[in-house]
Amino acid sequence: MEWFHSLLTDTNSIAHIALIYAAIITIGLAVGRIKVKGISLGVIGVLFVGLLFAHFGVKINPDVLGFTRDFGLIVFIFFVGLQVGPSFFSSFKSVGLVLNGLMLFTVLTGIALTVILYFIFSDHVSLAQILGVHYGAITCTPGLGATKEALADMGYHGEDIAIAYACAYPLGLVTIIGIAILLRVMFRVDLEQEDRQWEDEEKEINQAPVVFHIYITNHMLDGLTIRECRRRIPRPFICSRLLHKGEITSPFADTVLHYGDTIRVVATPEQKMDIVAAFGQEDNRIDLATEHSPIERQRVIVTRNEMNGRTVGDLELSNTDGVHITRVWRAGMELFPYDKMHLQVGDILQCVGPINAIKRLAGIVGNRPKVLEQPNLAAIFLGITLGVLVGSIPLMVPGMPTPIKLGLAGGPLVISILLGRFGATLHLATYTTNAANLAVREIGISLFLASVGLTAGGTFVDSLVAGNGLLYVGIGFIITFVPQILVGVISRLFLKMNYHTILGLLIGACTNSPILAYAASLSEKSATAVAYSTVYPLAMFLRVVTGQIILVAMWSYVSLV
Repeated sequence: MEWFHSLLTDTNSIAHIALIYAAIITIGLAVGRIKVKGISLGVIGVLFVGLLFAHFGVKINPDVLGFTRDFGLIVFIFFVGLQVGPSFFSSFKSVGLVLNGLMLFTVLTGIALTVILYFIFSDHVSLAQILGVHYGAITCTPGLGATKEALADMGYHGEDIAIAYACAYPLGLVTIIGIAILLRVMFRVDLEQEDRQWEDEEKEINQAPVVFHIYITNHMLDGLTIRECRRRIPRPFICSRLLHKGEITSPFADTVLHYGDTIRVVATPEQKMDIVAAFGQEDNRIDLATEHSPIERQRVIVTRNEMNGRTVGDLELSNTDGVHITRVWRAGMELFPYDKMHLQVGDILQCVGPINAIKRLAGIVGNRPKVLEQPNLAAIFLGITLGVLVGSIPLMVPGMPTPIKLGLAGGPLVISILLGRFGATLHLATYTTNAANLAVREIGISLFLASVGLTAGGTFVDSLVAGNGLLYVGIGFIITFVPQILVGVISRLFLKMNYHTILGLLIGACTNSPILAYAASLSEKSATAVAYSTVYPLAMFLRVVTGQIILVAMWSYVSLV
């Protein structure tokens, strides 16, 4: 049995290291799935199991521990950026601007409270420790990782901030749920009524493409081609079907329109009235997308890397074979396919036209879903390389004794967001399926949390029982409760915001997916998820970088230890 004893005790053995990590992650994920009244720890269970293992003396090589922790964080952060990148910049539009403004207020209020509480309890808690409490209170693991790295660069050797994080996290999780219940009681919320109101609001503000029919009565357009009509009507639209003398066809850019024709048009809601007024009058009595129509409607998927970065206009579809792209689905969003839109691998195109023309288009863009199951690893690792390089660039700030760096969390996050949004323009296909993205992120964050637990677990119990554990919990409660309840009341009382939208906003501000599952159980509608996904990208970025900003800004005034 000597081999077995060596397997359990040889901290430099690869087999020992693999065994310990596998055991911690397996047990941790199992613990994380346990639900108490609909609430579970999720992947954070790995952190607590890692703390438990370390408490009972389990150790591995420190160099391997450090590498695994940092590499897991890099992988996790990078794939988070790829996920949020496509919607990061669009989240600043219309209603998203209001939601992100409230999210920003939540973040800044939490930061201000953290700094104030540090000065109040500076005799008992260091700045580093209170940042650990901060990230535990808002249940943001990526922020913890970024701050740990920044502290290492600054030469910090005090108590591992993961201890403070672990102390504050459970109550932070429960507090957010409690705030959701408190808001519901305070404002006597009727969940079904909130669902109905949200549906009505969505109908008013939804800018997804709409389809309508127009009976041409404008004599000025009689005999003009669709191309010429587009020049006279400065509004983006797609003419997907034409009824002329009883025959339904798929028109080309050079198809001639006549007085008395009926056309099926796709456009954004805000452009509809102008387009109808220019052509004639809307015809609600007819639908050219009938079963006996010779025109087909199918969806094709962009899977060829050569199409990445090409524009819709580059395809010149209406000039060749009469097929039209009427909608594009990307990252869960429905978009209008304007000519200058850059296509990305993974885009789903809704096409209208003759069946042979659609087949030709499918051949051009790929339409081979199985190809998407094999991610472009070269582009992904190129992105990680650039992220590490950018994160390592020192930026000198006047008055600061040490340069600022985005670090191994901030650098990959910035690069992955840019690649997720602009990678197509640069012909870099970084698409991964949702399942693949989630799997890689889970692996990365599990390795990170297991490493953090093994690093901090030796002193966790003593800190919790005999140290500052209860103080961490109390400070964490204030950091969680005050900003969230303040924004919740403002959103409901003054902005008259939908209850489900408020929950999505508050949960997104904490970047906490496990709580999203609880909120989603309150409604069959997607209001919570929509608000969450609107603020999540910017919230994640801010949570990752604010810890380092606080450290650098207060470097000259405080002691880290």
